[in-house]
Amino acid sequence: MREKVTESAKERMIDRMEIRLAETAGFCFGVERAVNTVYEQLKTGKTIYTYGPITHNEQVVGELADLGARVLKSRQELEDLTEGTVIIRAHGVPREIYECIERKGLECIDATCPFVKRIHRIVEKESRAGKHIVVVGNAAHPEVEGIVGWCEGPVTVLEEPKEAEKFALESGIALCIVAQTTFNYKKFQYIVEIFGKKGYNNSVVNTICNATEERQAQARAIASEADVMIIIGGKHSSNTRKLYEICSKECEKTYFVQTLDDLHLDLPKAVRLVGITAGASTPKKLIEEVQNYVRVNF
Repeated sequence: MREKVTESAKERMIDRMEIRLAETAGFCFGVERAVNTVYEQLKTGKTIYTYGPITHNEQVVGELADLGARVLKSRQELEDLTEGTVIIRAHGVPREIYECIERKGLECIDATCPFVKRIHRIVEKESRAGKHIVVVGNAAHPEVEGIVGWCEGPVTVLEEPKEAEKFALESGIALCIVAQTTFNYKKFQYIVEIFGKKGYNNSVVNTICNATEERQAQARAIASEADVMIIIGGKHSSNTRKLYEICSKECEKTYFVQTLDDLHLDLPKAVRLVGITAGASTPKKLIEEVQNYVRVNF
């Protein structure tokens, strides 16, 4: 027989804080594929290099380094290699990096996210057709640098609506507009609308990956109900910063943490819902650590 719930037990149930974890938090398909590629190659005993950090998470990169994976930080370091296996990071690289690896006779293993590779093919084709390429994204991000490196003609990178408003070209020139895979979906739509009003011959390809759109939508939905929102990810992770940007607009108490050591919360008793999400480069282990910490300590 089920025991009768006392009034005090009911009060404790009502007082219990809810922790809601986004379903899409953590490694996306492309990052998981790239990281697993490095782990598998390390088992072969070969000398393994990654061109740039395989993903934007210091903990993951550190673990791989402990196992022997070395990070090439520049084109010059690649030029200095005489042997070894070079793994292309999830963010992709310009065409010239592939050419350099081939010229030097190094083994190349391409772990570029397939969604990023699709953008490379699009801009290569459209630029060859004479179109001016517009990449909506962060010019300093390695993914965008890689995309630009596949364009064979004029290319413009912009990130803010005000940049789109100032953009001007001679009439008659066709544009092809693409986006960084992790760009804010709503901001991309707004920028596309601005270009639409300029009267150019525009072709628009929404290259924001489905996982990014879903991750951002879930984060926004949870943050709109949460008293506190925790975003987990690397400080250099573009998609994690986008999640923080989105959630901050919905929840005043939104925190960005890289590791459990960064989590310094003083939650009032009035908090009923703590939301948690994480960037695409954040390992499951770290998400579980943060989730358990909040559950045990609050």
